Amino acid sequence: MRWGKAPPGRRSHIGTSPTLWHVTRRRITIILSVTAGVLVLALVAVTVLTVWSVRRPHPDYEGTAEVPRLSADVEIVRDDYGIAHVYADTAEDLFRGQGYVHAQDRFWEMDVRRHTTSGRLAELFGSDQVETDAFIRTLGWRQVARQEFPLLAPETRRYLQAYADGVNAWLNENSGGDLGFAYTLLGLTGGDSRPARWSPIDSLSWLKAMAWDLRSNVTDEIDRALLAAELPPERVEQLYPEYDAEVGPPIVDDEFVTVDEPLSIVDDEGEPVDFDVESALRDTQAALRSAPALLGDGPGLGSNSWVVDGSLTESGAPLLANDPHLGPALPSIWYQVGLHCRTVGPECPFEVSGFSFSGMPGVVIGHNAEIAWGFTNLGADVTDLYLEEIQGDLYRVGENWEPMDTREETIQVAGAADVTITVRSTRNGPLLSDHSDQMRRVGFEAPAGDDAPPRGDGYGVALRWTALDPGQTADAVFALNKATDWETFREAAARFEVPAQNLVYADVRGNIGYQAPGKIPVRSGGAGRYPVPGWTGEHQWEGYIPFDDLPSVYNPDDGMIVTANQPVTGAAYPFLLTADFDYGHRAGRIHELLEEYTAGGSVLDVDAMVEIQMDTHSAAAEILMPYLMELDTPAGYYGDGLRMLRTWDFLQEPDSGAAAYFNAVWRHVLELTFHDELPEDQWPSGGGRWFEVMRDLLEEPGDPYWNDVETARVETRDDILMRAAEAARDELTQTQGKDPEGWEWGRSHTLTLIEPTFGTSGIGIVERLFNMGPVAVGGGSATVQANAWSAPEGYEVTWVPSMRMVVDLGDLDGSRWIDLTGVSGHPYHQHYGDQTELWRTGGMLPMRWSEERVRQAEQSTFTLIPRDPVTVG
Repeated sequence: MRWGKAPPGRRSHIGTSPTLWHVTRRRITIILSVTAGVLVLALVAVTVLTVWSVRRPHPDYEGTAEVPRLSADVEIVRDDYGIAHVYADTAEDLFRGQGYVHAQDRFWEMDVRRHTTSGRLAELFGSDQVETDAFIRTLGWRQVARQEFPLLAPETRRYLQAYADGVNAWLNENSGGDLGFAYTLLGLTGGDSRPARWSPIDSLSWLKAMAWDLRSNVTDEIDRALLAAELPPERVEQLYPEYDAEVGPPIVDDEFVTVDEPLSIVDDEGEPVDFDVESALRDTQAALRSAPALLGDGPGLGSNSWVVDGSLTESGAPLLANDPHLGPALPSIWYQVGLHCRTVGPECPFEVSGFSFSGMPGVVIGHNAEIAWGFTNLGADVTDLYLEEIQGDLYRVGENWEPMDTREETIQVAGAADVTITVRSTRNGPLLSDHSDQMRRVGFEAPAGDDAPPRGDGYGVALRWTALDPGQTADAVFALNKATDWETFREAAARFEVPAQNLVYADVRGNIGYQAPGKIPVRSGGAGRYPVPGWTGEHQWEGYIPFDDLPSVYNPDDGMIVTANQPVTGAAYPFLLTADFDYGHRAGRIHELLEEYTAGGSVLDVDAMVEIQMDTHSAAAEILMPYLMELDTPAGYYGDGLRMLRTWDFLQEPDSGAAAYFNAVWRHVLELTFHDELPEDQWPSGGGRWFEVMRDLLEEPGDPYWNDVETARVETRDDILMRAAEAARDELTQTQGKDPEGWEWGRSHTLTLIEPTFGTSGIGIVERLFNMGPVAVGGGSATVQANAWSAPEGYEVTWVPSMRMVVDLGDLDGSRWIDLTGVSGHPYHQHYGDQTELWRTGGMLPMRWSEERVRQAEQSTFTLIPRDPVTVG
């Protein structure tokens, strides 16, 4: 139908006059045009408002700002990636500058962290976070931090306060949406968008969160017991093979040795576990995961660090490499910074560069003018659960009843009424069962022995954890930053109480070393593998391993030290560190590559260290490939993938079709072998332990694990391998196409960087503003380039090298570093994710050190100036 004329045979409802019809048409057109225009203008207005809101808090990197208590000007010099070098005349001014810089770039991240560590997430995000807050309040992270503050060295307390001054100076200048786009959104959702002033306790509390995520092997212990509820002990032990030093040598070889810890399923009395406790153990596992994992969660936690002395390097000086493996996050957990006293001396002893935590003064991993250091997780067993007999607010100790320590905590909730809880503690720690349904069930069901008293309404469950004892770890950070040699480095390490870490060391005089620090308990009975009675006194901690007895090595004969979460020592070390080290595939591969690089008198340089960090060699392929190659390869479709593997070099590069196919085969082998017999929460993750499980299993083609209990026939190894090969072919055909020439590992194996608050809001436009990716990556689980994935969940990356650093002790300006994301925490800022592509491809940035090099790369300078004192006239 055409405008302006009624249809044939039908009278117009608006009359026969074409003039009226045209007038009406023009009116409708005008109305539609106006409406469309209004909608367009509204859309433009919303877009402009959104862009303005997003860009509004982006900080100025040029200019000046007044800071209270500053004694002289502080310069903040940034390069083209926004990396800041801070120059000051006093230590306190230096940390005021660092606090200001962190707040400029990362205050939202800092604010969320302190709400998390103080159990105040409900203030921001409402009722859904009350349970998490109650768990954190019960643990008492902030309570312990308050107790720690007066125990710290006077200078440490000054530095923490100075850092808070810098943060608060920035807060004095900004409010509402100027703080960050997240605060604009928070105001719209009803959360508290008016942050409190920063305090030293906010900084100290973050150390507790870090210690929690790196606390121990407690979940591994629970997993073993849960498997024992499903399978005979000998079949469980197949899933926890003994460590093979041929795979990856211990860190400290031939100097210290550990007690062999049998993996039989027994309780702390040496008796077989009562398998009826399955539900109690599952509840324990669930409860211990109630706290948010700020560094990452699940299989894959680890890190690489290694150091070589000058006999193996081009410069004749040591090289040190480090890349901690943590859960991917946006922004990255790390913040690159240089801290420089203009004149280094007693009044201002710091000249240090490296990776810091936003919210904490100082540098955690890095180097100063004399030494460099790196960290990997030791994974020491530093937690125990105690069953407590309770009556009201009393708990039993031997034949006596002791009063519990109690305190009330009020949780403020955005959009709802406050919630008040009571936290109770025994001599063994806080009662987790008071505020965790899972832990209450543990109190009803966990075994306690034949002589245990009646449970009544259920035992309480208390947590003993090293980090709940006030300590001086904050002193260690500043001591590390000031250390000048092996002796002062070890003095600093001795103060590093929690979490227990592996520390590698190098200095400009050519020395290298390793030191295990941390408070690691010595138990009076048992190995802390299951909940134990708290009333008997038979399972108390007698103390901690003396620092001088912790493993250490200095200038080893072979000129190299490798730490990648493998066992620290050999078989006769007199103390138990943990029963659950990594199985050593990364450590073994790093050793192998170092030896290859230095064979025949060749030497290492920074480029070689970076190449090792980016190595994608698959240890799983070394184990499985010989058996795949022995299969009768089908002609045509189902043989395409197996034929592709015949020329594969075992490298898992993003563009490798063979890597895509092999990893699909590996995933299906694990599924077909184990999913029919193991409970879903125990399905293989596919990481390093499963490499060794499969190594042993492949040698037994008739082992019962190969048989699919859900079918009538009895399957053997080759049946399962062929099924997996066919399933992998079908999967890649569906996801990447029928032609194997088009397959790529990076199309399956992707990394998505997610901001942990509004990036998980479920609102598409908001998530697109905060998140990045997916991007194709190489590497894999238990690979040096540790972009790990979890087999039951698919190939999406769950763990990453959160940063990479290589320090050249012969030329500090020749050192290099890269972050997972960038220095900024502001969405759509130019430095929000500007390092990610370099990180993905193995690119590195110069880790500038000398003022000359810093000034040459200067892109902006911001100056903090003293605020004039207020005078009263």
